[in-house]
Amino acid sequence: AYMLRCRIPGCVLSSAQMRGMARIAADWGGGYADVTTRGNLQVREILPPDTVKVLTHLTEIGLTARGSGADNIRNITATPTSGFDRTELIDVLPYARALHHYILNNRDLYGLPRKFNVSYDSGGAISVCADTNDIGFYACEVKEATDGIEPGIYFRMQLCGITGHRQFASDSGVLLTPEETLPVAAALIRVFIEHGDRTNRKKARLKYLVDNWGIPKTLVAVQEKLAFPLRSLPLAACAPAHPKVKQGHLGVHRQADGHNYLGVVVPVGRMQAGQMEELAAVAERYGAGELRLTVWQNLLIPHIPDEHLEAAKKAVVEAGFHYTATSVSGGLVACTGNTGCKYAASNTKGQAVELARYLETRVSLDQPINIHLTGCPHSCAQHYIGDIGLMGVK
Repeated sequence: AYMLRCRIPGCVLSSAQMRGMARIAADWGGGYADVTTRGNLQVREILPPDTVKVLTHLTEIGLTARGSGADNIRNITATPTSGFDRTELIDVLPYARALHHYILNNRDLYGLPRKFNVSYDSGGAISVCADTNDIGFYACEVKEATDGIEPGIYFRMQLCGITGHRQFASDSGVLLTPEETLPVAAALIRVFIEHGDRTNRKKARLKYLVDNWGIPKTLVAVQEKLAFPLRSLPLAACAPAHPKVKQGHLGVHRQADGHNYLGVVVPVGRMQAGQMEELAAVAERYGAGELRLTVWQNLLIPHIPDEHLEAAKKAVVEAGFHYTATSVSGGLVACTGNTGCKYAASNTKGQAVELARYLETRVSLDQPINIHLTGCPHSCAQHYIGDIGLMGVK
């Protein structure tokens, strides 16, 4: 069988698209879908004769799977509360979507030395784990004119996050306007395509190119592909970042416009097709027909007025989910495991849920932790190892 991985730019789905994905899962897949650690959806157990039907239907609902796997740029992630976070500096969705479409329409950005991750952080209260990406764009504020740079909202560029190789992204010193992020990302990806190591897959990520060259030489190569000069500014010259709220992607939270978003707990990201239909109905009936997927394998239903909040909460529970979680289950992440991945050595999703239930009856925590179960050294969930990381072995 085959697995479908979509491209969902900025991790935003309409209720109609969620219904369309539910149909793919029910009619041609295994009857379920998984929210991934890239704020994406995967449907498994698709038989070869049905692949054309799946891809046709995916196009009809306004999504695509082009270049979504193998050695390509993965789903462009963005802060899940972007556009309505009360503390954000900028709505990053337009920039995540622009990069998504640029990648789709430039054939030379396919077939990289290895996969490549890009993320946009709005500078608000909710994390998108941008520091686990090859490129992380972090919104920041310059409050006083410095070195010829005017006050305003910019992005700092972090490079070489790859926590599966025990490294978070580090600040490059580069300061970009929002409009500059796309051409700089494209230039850096092309530098990686031209100079990344294609002889050793274990050393074929951006990290190893930058390790060999150093950030200054890397930025020189990027600059050669740009029509404008890169600017640099010490991190200390930017205003301090807003502190992130752990598990702020769960529960009820007030939006900037006075409405609310409801963070839904989806244990290890697994949703049955019928549950997907019900969540789409909740978003349509009580919100604005929109859902936001998160890198924590959960999702948000935004734009819920106060008068509909209790009904929305009840409907989520009736769908088999909840909007509250313990400090254990709220941070639980697991890869596909050996029920759907040929590389995995253990049933990570099943064991993760069992482990959470066990710990919740025996441990009381005063703050949230993140527990990440991975089925093998190649696991996608390994990119988000938190307080506790467990890896399946043979």
